Amino acid sequence: MLYIKTTIPRMKKIFCLILLTAVSLWQTALAQSMSQIAMDSTLKDHKIIYFGKGEDQPQDSSTVLIKKFYEDQFRHFQDPLAPYFLFMSRDNNLAMGVGGVVRMRAYLDWDGSIDSPAFAPYLIPMHKDPSRMHDLGTTPAGTALFFRIIGRNKKWGQYQLYIEANFNGYEARDFHLKKAYGEINDFTIGYTNSTFSDPGALPPIVDAAGPNAKMSATAVLVRWMHNFRQNKWTAAASVESPDNRIDTKEGVTGKVNQYIPDVAAFGQFTWNDTGHIRLAGILRSLPYRDLLTQKNHTVVGWGLQLSGRWQPENHFTFYGTFNGGRGYSSLGGDWLMGQYDLVGEPGNPGRLYAPGAIGGYAAVQYNLNPSMFFSATYGATRYLPEDDGFTDEYKTGMYIAVNYFWYLTPRISCAAELNIGRRENMDGTHAWARRAEIMAQFSF
Repeated sequence: MLYIKTTIPRMKKIFCLILLTAVSLWQTALAQSMSQIAMDSTLKDHKIIYFGKGEDQPQDSSTVLIKKFYEDQFRHFQDPLAPYFLFMSRDNNLAMGVGGVVRMRAYLDWDGSIDSPAFAPYLIPMHKDPSRMHDLGTTPAGTALFFRIIGRNKKWGQYQLYIEANFNGYEARDFHLKKAYGEINDFTIGYTNSTFSDPGALPPIVDAAGPNAKMSATAVLVRWMHNFRQNKWTAAASVESPDNRIDTKEGVTGKVNQYIPDVAAFGQFTWNDTGHIRLAGILRSLPYRDLLTQKNHTVVGWGLQLSGRWQPENHFTFYGTFNGGRGYSSLGGDWLMGQYDLVGEPGNPGRLYAPGAIGGYAAVQYNLNPSMFFSATYGATRYLPEDDGFTDEYKTGMYIAVNYFWYLTPRISCAAELNIGRRENMDGTHAWARRAEIMAQFSF
């Protein structure tokens, strides 16, 4: 009896120790699974075809080069994965491949429809058409094809060449060039994301357009970008091809050819692979012609944006962006569908000015496991002209998205989403829109 009595407490202690150890190991594995394990499985999901002299490199050595496909300060959630088939030199100094993503969406609008595969509050009709109360549509928006080369050279250092074409979010069947650029060390030359944008802070969205306050401009540019202090700090500056949207009136105001590039810059602090905060700014020259006085004028436009992504613990990831400025509306969001960079100055025919605007969004993602997660996004924009006399003009937009993503494999996924939007005009009238979407995609 004494032996049994003394053994039972020991067994309880041992059992508790085993349980605590198991829980600790489970928590450690779980901490790795949401981001690290998901990325590890993606990095290993490649078929490598070696060329050149020498022996084939081990997988761990090749993974270092493959990982560079994902080390991109402007990488977005919906960007395609690295090619499934990769050609790689045996010395691990060159990798290249052709890849892409096939993405198909189907959507249903009810109680009023938006005449676009992109769910943009700006496009919500203010007066319901009885013949368009419901709409069932499909779109291949986001389907993309790309070619990429990544390598390193003893003389020139690291380099990259990238070309991508895809279907955009605003036209159902418009296949167009999305990116085409080259990189050599800290310099980028070509057609790519504006330095004023932050695709890494965009939440996971099924909708082809995304939050109505996102800055998504692309431009032909020359950019310098450098990492400091073990890649914790990043600074970038660029000159970019200008493209403005001016509200001109026949016989009163007209456009003038632009000859001064946009100038953009950002500073970013990164604390780990899943967290960063970025402050970006842009200066723009907005010329126009006063046809009443036959004189050219130039207005200075500007924009500021604070954006970031934060993963406080393994299950949750937060995304957020806030931007504001004058004459920056053509760089993204709801505003790019209007002519809001320059508008008519109240009481002064022939003169234009840069109206103000602000916008932002916040989102949260909750991972059930490495292959399943929910997310919710709320976004809003506000147009701030000096004159409220344009009663039927766009004033505010609200964007809500709630979705669920399931990755069957690292390259095959499906998702479902509910979208709710609201548009309000200057006179206070408003309208709502609702959409349910499903998506299936395959990366190759």
